[in-house]
Amino acid sequence: MTGECLLESFQQVEDNFSDALISNDSDKISKFLSDDWVLLEPEFGIISKEKFLNAIETNHLSHSNMIKKVVRVQLYNDVAIVTTRGMNVGIFRDQEFNAEQWVTNIYKKAGGSWICIMTQEAPVICK
Repeated sequence: MTGECLLESFQQVEDNFSDALISNDSDKISKFLSDDWVLLEPEFGIISKEKFLNAIETNHLSHSNMIKKVVRVQLYNDVAIVTTRGMNVGIFRDQEFNAEQWVTNIYKKAGGSWICIMTQEAPVICK
């Protein structure tokens, strides 16, 4: 697959994942995540899938908009490292947030689909 096709293919994967996140439906979100998925977040460290989904189910976390542009994809057989830049808008513990972020998702191909096994977020500091 050429570089441009790879970017386009994973842009669709990321768009579908973002749509699930802004649905705030833990069942839809869970379909994109491996059982051992973790989020590495600068402020809170490592967050398990269970804690992340619980925050959504209890309305401690909700997303209202998420726009990501895939800027880099590295493919290693059945593993893909996808880096995006974008905006994440929502509410966490009754506080609105609007974060411009770098996000790196690591995906593993499973049953013909790409499943996210880890997400790392970093704030955009340099414009």
